Amino acid sequence: MNGIAPSPSPSPWRAMTIRAITPVTPRVKSFRFGPLDRPHRAGQHVDVRLTAPDGYQAQRSYSIASAPDDPAGIELMIEGLEAGEVSGFFDTVAEVGDTIELRGPLGAFSWSPAEGGPVLLIAGGSGIVPLLAMVRERTRHAPEVPMLLIYSVRKAAEAIARTELAALSRDETGFDLTLLLTREGPTAGRRIDRVMINTAIECLGMPRHAFVCGGNGFVGAVADLLVDAGVKPGVVRTERFGG
Repeated sequence: MNGIAPSPSPSPWRAMTIRAITPVTPRVKSFRFGPLDRPHRAGQHVDVRLTAPDGYQAQRSYSIASAPDDPAGIELMIEGLEAGEVSGFFDTVAEVGDTIELRGPLGAFSWSPAEGGPVLLIAGGSGIVPLLAMVRERTRHAPEVPMLLIYSVRKAAEAIARTELAALSRDETGFDLTLLLTREGPTAGRRIDRVMINTAIECLGMPRHAFVCGGNGFVGAVADLLVDAGVKPGVVRTERFGG
């Protein structure tokens, strides 16, 4: 996922080994590491730091895609960006067995089964990653919690975890998915609008928690739509990525 500005934290840096690398979309790869020293909450992120031989350091923050108790360890999904110092390394240089410095978990943008629902999730592009962790946490520990995900992405091939999410929507009672393709198919040219928000609330009920993640413009527009639709501002929690 596109990194956000690193967050200060008292937690120490820890050297962790890449256990597996798997393509997710043409631009996104999954990176598996071992478990963190501390348990994380679904939606949190880690800081990643790279150090060059001359001592130059670069760091970014990446959301954790895996559920908190995933036995396979933590999973980061990183989009390769041409101008990205850290994402470029992961896209073209990183290999299984490489040691990377991580710090975390970090962040208050999170959800746990104890908080209940209904839960409305709205993602734009790679902003799906922390919300995917929430979906996975619900599947593992709270399938009774109503949850609805609206996922806006340009093309089907760019939709992260599309097959997984579609299967959950088909097979699990109480989880619904709206996949909006903005550059292809019958919804080309459409953006998330008041009609879509109203339809989601009619299906889910007024959300107890609403999480929005994506680029700055996307998050601001969706948050305004939610409030206009009657969702209390204190219910809406946002995470922004990009400049």
